[in-house]
Amino acid sequence: MTEENDNKYRNLLLGFLFDGIGMLSFVIPGIGEFSDVIWAPLAGWLMTRLYKGRVGQAAGLITFTEELVPGMDVIPTFTLTWIYTYLLSKKKGQSMKD
Repeated sequence: MTEENDNKYRNLLLGFLFDGIGMLSFVIPGIGEFSDVIWAPLAGWLMTRLYKGRVGQAAGLITFTEELVPGMDVIPTFTLTWIYTYLLSKKKGQSMKD
């Protein structure tokens, strides 16, 4: 497996983990939403570390906002960014197989 594939699947697994952490606020209604004040900036920062460039910056801002807005935690932003990065935005002529 190449280093690119290693990072690809590492990002997917970390994305599942981080999306799960973001959804934990639903476990404790009311109090859980307060935890988003701490998780939102951390999640935004983590997104910019996983995905470089404009994609990471845009996704970091979206993640930060999504985590702050009550009730929006169900959106799996990390997983959606992985899908966009590795499946939807492939360069023309590049194989979709990995």
